[in-house]
Amino acid sequence: MRHRLPHRRFRVPNPIQKKGIFSLNRAAAALMDNPQAVELLFDKEEQIIGLRPIDEASPHAYPLRPQSAHKETGPLLLGGTLFVQHYNIDTAISRRWVPTWQDGILCIDLKQPGTEVSSNRSGHSAKSAAAT
Repeated sequence: MRHRLPHRRFRVPNPIQKKGIFSLNRAAAALMDNPQAVELLFDKEEQIIGLRPIDEASPHAYPLRPQSAHKETGPLLLGGTLFVQHYNIDTAISRRWVPTWQDGILCIDLKQPGTEVSSNRSGHSAKSAAAT
């Protein structure tokens, strides 16, 4: 049984950006004990992506890296391009999902519609920001 994350600050949506870049907020990372890397899992039948903390030396490890030079703040990113391509997960549009927590795995249910990410933090559309 999947459970919603226990505290409001953990319910911040986590996006999957175009081309399969995953963004993990710091609250979700803290729930997983701030791992250096995660293993990406996929249940094809249920359409659920799982992120499980794993030793960064594992051959299945996806390292987490800070988005900015301020390593203690901001989201962590992981490059999941090959993962989403392998499982034919549509990332043509960046979307955010509120994850659930099950048995030590952060779960993203792709059956849920998610919220389309259509602008950057400055309020400009992603398309117009890229043109400048």
